[in-house]
Amino acid sequence: MKEIYLDNSATTRVFPEVASLMTKIMTEDYGNPSSMHHKGVVAEDHIRKASAIFAGILGCNEKNILYTSGGTESDNTAIIGAARALERRGKHIITTKIEHPAVLNAFKYLEDNGFEVTYLGTDKSGRISLEELDAALTEGTILVSIMHTNNEIGSVQPIEEAGKLIKSKCPECLFHVDAVQGFGKAKINPSRLGIDLMSISSHKIHGPKGVGVLYIGDGVRIVPITYGGGQQKGLRSGTENVPGIAGMALAAQMLYKEFDSDIDRLYGLKKYFIEKALETDGISINGLTEGGLDALKETAPHIISVSVSGVRAEVLLHALEDYGVYVSAGSACSTHKRTPSATLTSISLDKPLLESTVRISMSSMTTKEEIDDALNALTEIVPRLKRFIRK
Repeated sequence: MKEIYLDNSATTRVFPEVASLMTKIMTEDYGNPSSMHHKGVVAEDHIRKASAIFAGILGCNEKNILYTSGGTESDNTAIIGAARALERRGKHIITTKIEHPAVLNAFKYLEDNGFEVTYLGTDKSGRISLEELDAALTEGTILVSIMHTNNEIGSVQPIEEAGKLIKSKCPECLFHVDAVQGFGKAKINPSRLGIDLMSISSHKIHGPKGVGVLYIGDGVRIVPITYGGGQQKGLRSGTENVPGIAGMALAAQMLYKEFDSDIDRLYGLKKYFIEKALETDGISINGLTEGGLDALKETAPHIISVSVSGVRAEVLLHALEDYGVYVSAGSACSTHKRTPSATLTSISLDKPLLESTVRISMSSMTTKEEIDDALNALTEIVPRLKRFIRK
């Protein structure tokens, strides 16, 4: 059976070139980057090359790059580290209701430890209100965390406008952006956007699992949450994952090499999928702005949230799997929980649809043929499931 993988927001397939580079490092350039001999120097050079790649993509200095074990650690390090560093100045922090659990649970931890948290809502397209953000900012606000791209419905936040607002009203307040779903799908220059801290994950961009980046802006101070041998200037102790870091950097370099044409292609596939899917009775699409398909570029190019009235997400997911089509019933990090999606609740999705929504997520490897096969499976399955449910 042909495999049609459309769960790329959960994880992506590693580029073959990335796997080859990592194999070379693991079998030939396997030294510890902290060692002073030649093997150590070679390993350290791989990290330096990776930092140069990320610095070029982000428009920053190599010293602004901190390597972590992935998006979750990057988020936790930024949020908890920044809050602890600034808590003498204030204990008010702001985030949104639709953040990834790696952010929401970090805020919950801080809330349980004496911090005051404001949770911003969204409109029906999943975008925050700048007016609500403005009203929430106070003299005691020390940190704001807003995701770039929502991992469930693909809504993109007004990051540039939010950054300007935060810096104009609270100049000393730090602005953290979870860009795990946005990096590789958008051109993001943190310093130009007023971003002080930004999280990136390797396995969302065709790199290996277990490695990530935290961008830390000039002059930004955070308290380490990991202690040990003092690697990475004491901010994140532990021997660096050299093959992972090098592989992640190569994946990022490859994605941004043909960026414009690849993103245009993804938007074309997204529009094509939505137009065809909406021809089937009972299917609706979440996360589009008021402009609909004419304003598709206001949303992420790779994520499509599909609701099917009367059909539970798990049932549809497994029915599609029988056709070799792999999708998600929500965030892969929270699919085993029975609580309703915070994102779908925030956009005021009709209650019957909260448990009837799947996520289609594409990558640079996704082809039109795969989208056609997925559409054929979807349009064949949905009417059959709806007839079965009515009986």
